[in-house]
Amino acid sequence: ERERERERESSDVRRCGMTVAAGIGYALVALGPALTLFVSVISKKPFLILTVLSSTLLWLVSLIVLSGLWRPFLPLKPNVWWPYALLVLSSVCFQEGLRFLFWKVYKRLEDVLDSFADRMSRPRLFLTDKLQIALAGGLGHGVAHAVFFCLSLLTPAFGPATFYVDRCSQVPFFLISAIIALAFVTIHTFSMVIAFEGYAKGNKVDQVIVPVIHLAAGMLTLVNFASEGCVIGVPLLYLVASLTLLHCGKMVWQRLIESRNQSRA
Repeated sequence: ERERERERESSDVRRCGMTVAAGIGYALVALGPALTLFVSVISKKPFLILTVLSSTLLWLVSLIVLSGLWRPFLPLKPNVWWPYALLVLSSVCFQEGLRFLFWKVYKRLEDVLDSFADRMSRPRLFLTDKLQIALAGGLGHGVAHAVFFCLSLLTPAFGPATFYVDRCSQVPFFLISAIIALAFVTIHTFSMVIAFEGYAKGNKVDQVIVPVIHLAAGMLTLVNFASEGCVIGVPLLYLVASLTLLHCGKMVWQRLIESRNQSRA
């Protein structure tokens, strides 16, 4: 009997260790790249850390407000798609308006810092500083999304079993949530850079493409309501994330070349 009890205790310990490892793994899938970006780029400059924290708080509050606005209409019927589409559309419109206000506040602070630098005979903010501030703001948006839609769901992942849903029966629900969260972290992080540059330069294409990307990514999550829809929806979501990253990289490269040419002239 003692041997059985010992075996039972050891199996419980192993099971507990595996579930904790799985929960931590899901969290790292969702936020691992963001953590790497924070450590390698953001953590070196205090004003970038403040930007990430303020942006994360802002977007978390916005998501809580949206949840409160939609609470009277819950629960939505799972077999009807249009209420979810309306939910996504209203959320995107609200957040894009908030993004513009966030940029307005940042722009005012930038003007204050530039005027202070002129009075102190110091250099103004460099282009790389502005791009990093936009990146930090986008990272805060992405982290807020991951915390709200993924990490808040991971508490049961530390239990003695995993969880599958009928509409995506091949992959654990928590893993799918983490993978989707990673895609949105990528989209939000780099679309903020695109949006800030679009607002600053008056580029209508970049100003329009960011809400379109956001709306397309949100609508693609509705594909998961179909039977095995995650097989199609998740790759398409990562296609949107890849296109966002490529467009951001191209835009930043062009801006750096323009800045270098202007400094030489």
